[in-house]
Amino acid sequence: MKEWRINFLSFLIFLFVALILARLFFLQISQGDLYKALALGLHSSLPEVQGERGEIFLKSGEALAINKDFFLVFAVPSKIKNPEETAEKLSQILEMKKEVILEKFKSDKLYQPIKNRLSQEEINEIEKEKIAGIFLEKERGRYYPQEKLASQVIGFLDADQKGNYGLEEYYDEILKEGSSLILTVDYPLQFQAEKLLEKAKENLEIESGQIIVIDPYSGKILTMASLPSFDPNNYSREAAKGLEIFKNKITLEIFEPGSVFKSITMSAGLNEGRINPETTFLDTGFVKIGEIPIYNYDNRVWGQVSMTKVLENSINTGAVFVEKNLPHQIFLDYIQKFGIFKKTGVDLPEIYSENKEFKKGYEINFATASFGQGIEMTPLQLVRAYCAIANGGFLIKPYLVDKIVERNGEIIDVESEISPGIISPKTASQLKAMLLSVVENGYGKGAKIPGYYIAGKTGTAQISFSSLKIDKEGYSDKTWQTFIGFAPAFNPKLLIMVKLDNPKTKTAEYSAVPIFRELSEFIIHYYQIPHDYEID
Repeated sequence: MKEWRINFLSFLIFLFVALILARLFFLQISQGDLYKALALGLHSSLPEVQGERGEIFLKSGEALAINKDFFLVFAVPSKIKNPEETAEKLSQILEMKKEVILEKFKSDKLYQPIKNRLSQEEINEIEKEKIAGIFLEKERGRYYPQEKLASQVIGFLDADQKGNYGLEEYYDEILKEGSSLILTVDYPLQFQAEKLLEKAKENLEIESGQIIVIDPYSGKILTMASLPSFDPNNYSREAAKGLEIFKNKITLEIFEPGSVFKSITMSAGLNEGRINPETTFLDTGFVKIGEIPIYNYDNRVWGQVSMTKVLENSINTGAVFVEKNLPHQIFLDYIQKFGIFKKTGVDLPEIYSENKEFKKGYEINFATASFGQGIEMTPLQLVRAYCAIANGGFLIKPYLVDKIVERNGEIIDVESEISPGIISPKTASQLKAMLLSVVENGYGKGAKIPGYYIAGKTGTAQISFSSLKIDKEGYSDKTWQTFIGFAPAFNPKLLIMVKLDNPKTKTAEYSAVPIFRELSEFIIHYYQIPHDYEID
């Protein structure tokens, strides 16, 4: 009896082992492809990720870039019973062409991805149909909840988990390590700026446009808006419009600023004591450099005018007068001091121009550069130069990331970087008063806000053929139209640049200036900045 029990127990153990082996064979051999596909999903080509990528947030906590679970649908071609019928069903659910899906079924791969980032409706339909050979799987991916907002600032994460453009590229390594970023950008300001650019597209037919709002003392960028924008959630589809759409023109494109640069020329003359705001000269409407005449806008003749009037009425010959009162090398040195020949150091991919043509030293080059033609820079370089005027003479480093939150929760505050004074406080104060006069009495009148002193300067520059990638010397009929201003003029809380690319208006007075006023009024009310004087 005892021997029978032992034999029976041995038989049960043998049977149990045989069942396990049969199950393993079924899973690993017969159904191996299926389970391997389920395990891998679409990730076979991706590198192993050590923890989650850090996320990015706006100043008040609104998410710009986060990690989120998505569903994808894939096929195991060998398990599909009826390819035609399956493709027909999927084409209706996923809104894809049946032929495209059928082509995927012909693959000899272990699994074939069909579509990722499915909507809840698509998920529900696929689950309901229970189609043989078609499977759903969850994947972790990058999601941009604000969609097009600040898209050129943020950039995107590609299929290889590499940051492209914007903060995703600049902070790629830090984000890979799991640290998150909190920005200086203020959501309501960013939203309003982008809305104004959209309005300019509709009303002024601009080809593109950029707006920057910055604290001129600290360098904190409160707004960095560009049009056209793109949806980083669908970057591969957006790429069909051309890679230019991903470029942040504020840091990655150079331009000739036009008359807004006259303030830099004037600051050099003031700081060197060669002129003062009341210094006068006689304008005859043009000045000759060798045999080349330089004219004022619209061929206007202003007669005897002061340096303040030169800025108010944006007189080209007046800017040339100031530059001619400086040795060329001194003028060059001031442009260097204002940071035009080097990167700003902003925490974004950026370029700069060496201005080789201008530096050749021809007399005509210095003359035209005095009023902002024939000298090139990025919009952010120009903004940084104006910050030095607004803050009393100091060159700041503009930046977007205010805090870095490490994986362990430690918070690192990013400090402002300020260089020693490049112009004296007296020069800065004189120039502020002159730029205030531009808004009170000159072409910047449209920027005036009752109760506040606003300082600013207009600029309208012709766009060279080379900037339009046309192999031809000279300038086109297209223009860049810009206004840079700050408020309150003598204790600035904000500095704004509005740059519009080829609006249908003739000058910035009618395009960039009204946009500046609307945005600055919004910001003044939003931050509750006190009045400079009582309104009658």
